[in-house]
Amino acid sequence: MDLDLRKLRYFVAVAEHRHFGRAADQLYIAQPVLSRQIKALEQELECALLVRTTRRVELTAAGKQLYGEAQGILATVAAAVRRVRDMDQGVQRLVVAFSPGLRVSDAIRAFTARHPDVETDVVPARWWEQDAPLRDGRAQVGYLRRPFNDSGLHTIPIGHEPRVACLPAAHPLAGRRKLTTADLDGERMLDAPTRRTSSLEEKFELIASGHGIALVPRSVARSYSRPDLVHLPVTDAPEAETYLAVAGDRREKPLRDFLEIATATLRPT
Repeated sequence: MDLDLRKLRYFVAVAEHRHFGRAADQLYIAQPVLSRQIKALEQELECALLVRTTRRVELTAAGKQLYGEAQGILATVAAAVRRVRDMDQGVQRLVVAFSPGLRVSDAIRAFTARHPDVETDVVPARWWEQDAPLRDGRAQVGYLRRPFNDSGLHTIPIGHEPRVACLPAAHPLAGRRKLTTADLDGERMLDAPTRRTSSLEEKFELIASGHGIALVPRSVARSYSRPDLVHLPVTDAPEAETYLAVAGDRREKPLRDFLEIATATLRPT
């Protein structure tokens, strides 16, 4: 079957708003039209994507899967369109993917000062597939945190940072100043093998709701600070390693220059 990108965009809007009316307003279409398009998409895929209630919309298991896939598909298509337009207009562009909590702005500013003719852009890398933007063409270089699939990639080590335990403010361990991994024995851990959340916001919302705790890099915890969560150092947890990554066959001069500048800028002195 041919996947209709318009229907896919409609579905993503409903999935994000969990409400047909608000999604229709965002898309500037009538709500009945949106409902018919989603129904048609479900018929084409031969599965239910949404559970409709009187107040809101919930995603089925298939809907959650499609939502995750659709975000990557639409981003890839948008990046391809942008590359075609850049080629037509003679625009040089460098796109940098970055893992949650990592800041690449200093390197981009330094690169732009030396290469003002090159347009720069950034794209977030989802934590469970950080290398995806490099493989689907959305980005030429990534500032990533292990673990990620480095097959076919050239990687440059940048640094490392400690991991902290993120737990609800009401948790019995929240009053401690620091923890060890032994203190976490028996706790339900929200990590990739047990429960893959679609975003860090969702993960932290689950933690605040009492669904478990998580070990996260310190920079991530600081970026998503909130009063109902506590972040405690875990003294014997392995540190998170950060890398610059680029497809092994990329040789463009602006990209090589960015790697040199970013390595010098981002590495701790």
